[in-house]
Amino acid sequence: MRQEPSASAFVAVLGRDLRLAWRRRSDMVAAVLFFVIVASLFPLGSGAEPELLRHMAAGVIWVAALLASMLSLTRLFSDDHRDGSLEQLLLVPTPLPALVLAKALAHWLISGVPLVVIAPLLAVQYHVDAPAMLTLVGTLLLGTPILSLIGSVGSALVIGVRGAAVLLALLILPLYVPVLIFGSGAVRATMDGLSAEGHFSLLGAMLILALLLAPWAAAAALRIAYD
Repeated sequence: MRQEPSASAFVAVLGRDLRLAWRRRSDMVAAVLFFVIVASLFPLGSGAEPELLRHMAAGVIWVAALLASMLSLTRLFSDDHRDGSLEQLLLVPTPLPALVLAKALAHWLISGVPLVVIAPLLAVQYHVDAPAMLTLVGTLLLGTPILSLIGSVGSALVIGVRGAAVLLALLILPLYVPVLIFGSGAVRATMDGLSAEGHFSLLGAMLILALLLAPWAAAAALRIAYD
């Protein structure tokens, strides 16, 4: 791989991952269908009481989004590990955290953005009003990148490990809990007529921390895996 500036390498890795994801777009469709099916089953199983559905909407949609975003995490580094391209990424002069960030961004664009777009349609099933729906979209826009960044650390830790999917879930699900709490809490606060500003501030702070720390942690895990 030829030497190139960090920005060019970042764009190259991002574009490569997006092209590969488009060739395997069945994975993206599967994640979206999983999200839709999980979120749609709860109204069928819990009855059609509008107040009950409104009360559970935020938690159900956020849990469904969290689980859907995990479906493709195991392939974030494993495919590159198998074909040898990950080892080449470790050898280029571009800082590895920047390349990890590019892969995490590609994962979010593939698995996170479609969920944000579809979430308002699913919220209609739960009789969610317009202000709460806007809050839901806002929390997903802030929260789903955090899921991808944290997931990149977990994916790097389990690279080459047998039963990686189960181990990955055990590693990252506890770290996802604060995002789930503040994301769904913001929607419930809006429904109750309260301010969701505090929840958004905490999600924003977590996103900044994840952007600063997760790429370095994932890069360190990858280097350890190859040492």
